[in-house]
Amino acid sequence: MERQARGGGPIAIGAFSAKTMEDKADDVTEQVAAPQLRRRLGRADLRAVPEARKALRDLLGQWGKHGQSDVAELLTSELVTNAIVHTDHDAVLTATVGPRGLRVEVRDFVARRPRLRVPVADDGTNGRGLFLVQSLADSWGVRAHGVGKAVWFELGAEAA
Repeated sequence: MERQARGGGPIAIGAFSAKTMEDKADDVTEQVAAPQLRRRLGRADLRAVPEARKALRDLLGQWGKHGQSDVAELLTSELVTNAIVHTDHDAVLTATVGPRGLRVEVRDFVARRPRLRVPVADDGTNGRGLFLVQSLADSWGVRAHGVGKAVWFELGAEAA
């Protein structure tokens, strides 16, 4: 279920992500910080879902994409809800914006990978989160890390 971003490999993110631009005239490397949101999500704290949506909306507003945040907020709330409901641990939300678009990642500390389920009419509102992510994101995937996994999605600059 792992996917790569369109047009190349995955985008590196972290607490202090930066894009490096080389000035060819004097061969000097200059760091330009990408706008970023990083938030710890408390175990079983469902208040984190609307708080994450608002924080993402604010980040996109600073980026100049305030009016186009509906899809990004929906997909972020799905990943945050999954991490809170389906694990018994804290999680970390990271969102980074750049010239190519938005990348949102929710990292938790449970190795069990999420299952993509096709929604059934009788399921009520359960089981649709990753289906929405798959349907609406430009790319998405699951990346294993030392003590868990990160579920991520990307939206192009025009969609974020």
